[in-house]
Amino acid sequence: MSFLVRQIVQATKNTQQWSPVLSRGMASLRDTPVIDVDTALAKPEDIEQKNKLQGTITVPVKVDLSPISGVPEEQVKTRRVRIYMPPKNAMQSGTNNLHTWQIDFDNRERWENPLMGWSSTGDPLSNMQVNFTSPEEAITYCERNGWRWFVERPDVPKTDRVKNYGVNFSWNRRTRVSTK
Repeated sequence: MSFLVRQIVQATKNTQQWSPVLSRGMASLRDTPVIDVDTALAKPEDIEQKNKLQGTITVPVKVDLSPISGVPEEQVKTRRVRIYMPPKNAMQSGTNNLHTWQIDFDNRERWENPLMGWSSTGDPLSNMQVNFTSPEEAITYCERNGWRWFVERPDVPKTDRVKNYGVNFSWNRRTRVSTK
């Protein structure tokens, strides 16, 4: 038992001796950058591949995506797309989602389902809504897919009139007329 106690006491003396050195070493460790283990052990080829994948991919300006989209040819060539800014929602969402542009496709043949009475269509694009931040983005999207498009400009919003009931009773305006 005394042997164990001697070793513990000796170990505490050694750590007390080295504590200033260790504290200086810890300060330098705080200044060193943290390196990811996967990055440190990776091969140079893997690091180069990872950097390539993180960068942006540049595509030529004119790219027609219609042949690879999987949509039938008659759906692509005869499509007409309306690019518009949707109106404000009448519910309590306020001004949420007001500054986006949407594309809307022209209506194709529809028929009533005899079993359920639902409106059916063979058009895969009729119910699709895509949002864009600007009309230019929507135009490039339509041109890349080979669709004809037109832009419907938003209406000019009306200026709001001040309609306060309290203005009728303001103290500094002569709104009430004497009856005498």
